[in-house]
Amino acid sequence: MSTAQHTPPMNKPLHKRTPSQTDIAEFKDLTKRDALTRLQKTVNKLVLTAQPQSQKNVRAEMDGFEQLFSRYLLDNVDQPSIDWQEIQPPPEGTVIAYKKLLEANIDDARDLLNKLIVVKLNGGLGTTMGCQGPKSVISVRSGLTFLDLNIQQLEQLNRTYGCDVPLVLMNSFNTHDETEKVLQKYSHVSVKIYNFNQSKYPRLDRETLLPVATNVEGSENECWYPPGHGDIYQAFYQSGLLDQFIEQGKEYMFLSNIDNLGATVDLYILKHLLTDQTKHEFIMEVTDKTRADVKGGTLIEYQNKLRLLEIAQVPKENVDEFKSVSKFRIFNTNNLWINLQAIKRVVEDKTLHMEIIVNNKTTEKGVNVVQLETASGAAIQSFEGAQGINVPRRRFLPVKTTSDLLLVMSNLFTLNRGNLVMNSQRSFPSVPLVKLGTSFIKVKDFLSRFQSIPDCLELDSLTVSGDVTFGKGVSLRGTVIIIANHGDRIDVPPGAILENKIVSGNLRILEH
Repeated sequence: MSTAQHTPPMNKPLHKRTPSQTDIAEFKDLTKRDALTRLQKTVNKLVLTAQPQSQKNVRAEMDGFEQLFSRYLLDNVDQPSIDWQEIQPPPEGTVIAYKKLLEANIDDARDLLNKLIVVKLNGGLGTTMGCQGPKSVISVRSGLTFLDLNIQQLEQLNRTYGCDVPLVLMNSFNTHDETEKVLQKYSHVSVKIYNFNQSKYPRLDRETLLPVATNVEGSENECWYPPGHGDIYQAFYQSGLLDQFIEQGKEYMFLSNIDNLGATVDLYILKHLLTDQTKHEFIMEVTDKTRADVKGGTLIEYQNKLRLLEIAQVPKENVDEFKSVSKFRIFNTNNLWINLQAIKRVVEDKTLHMEIIVNNKTTEKGVNVVQLETASGAAIQSFEGAQGINVPRRRFLPVKTTSDLLLVMSNLFTLNRGNLVMNSQRSFPSVPLVKLGTSFIKVKDFLSRFQSIPDCLELDSLTVSGDVTFGKGVSLRGTVIIIANHGDRIDVPPGAILENKIVSGNLRILEH
């Protein structure tokens, strides 16, 4: 029996060619171009679903979104964007001590203040603290809300110096309508109040990278998102307010989070901005890191530019080094002073660059989505003469949680016309480290667990976990840890003084 010899067909190569780096790059490039084209087609259809009178605005917003998406594809932002070896500490003179500014003589306060506008980021909801509506309407001290305190501060400033510093609120679509209603009660105050909306961008399906919204008008809010506070530059420009303030002779904005109760107008920083020989288009207030701030962004020099380095940009193997208080000693408070003409220039010239933050979320319907965001401080690299000022800790008093709320409601601070001032009886300037457990997350539950806010003047650190309540007139000193295990309850009795104590188990005060 003869056997036929098998020979491979001539048209199939014996060796499979391995794709070269060029092939892979070309494939990725085509994929990206394809993703952008598909997105643009879908976005064009979305724009057409808007009411005819609002299509122009929606189109402008979607142009901004397409630019952001295009940069997302180009930057390949899933990878950390920093070469760790190239990081340098900020050059001498780029971060200066606040106390150096105190040597200035301020005899022209009114003129300085008339060149300033105050902008507060007001896009956040109070949901993380269990509250409905904008976070700025949560009551934080003596029945006053964040918004009340901010308006009181500016009212006092305008009256004292006979100046006209306006308050500008950047709302999101989540907070705008409610804020508009609340602002009606301030019609009598001596502060001009303006507000505008930041952009409303479509969330993208993580698999297809296409918008989950099918309609601009009818889609649920969870199909959309506000793209972070880095949107301030574009949104402020689009609102028309930027040009309006420049025409009025305003030169700088002081930008901060509305929930940072330490972010008040500072005449020494303003004087420095308007009179220093070097023109500073952008100043970032930084302050010394504590154990509570190890994740905060820090200033570095990178490729000959002053840059903000955020933890998301740090390679995994360098995260511990980034958190080190000895190597990176300062962090960004997000109190920013920015020249208005410079904002106009970088927006119009398209030279504004901020790293993209990729925020992965899951909607209530279980769809995995991507949000592309930017942070306002990252724009520091786009401005001339940028500088950091190392300010005292008192200028950073954020209220993100009820643990923070405990501090600002306590006797650690006194309230003076909208300004929170550290109690002079506190022997050191830093605030205690407070960690309240899950039973305290919502403001309503938090308030129900304190018959009165404890004396915290000598407190260093407080940790509370489980079902714990506090009677009237309790004093907390040193390090205090209170842990009620599952099923147990601890009632701290009225007038109790807890100093360097660990309390655990079960402690009930029975009514009789």
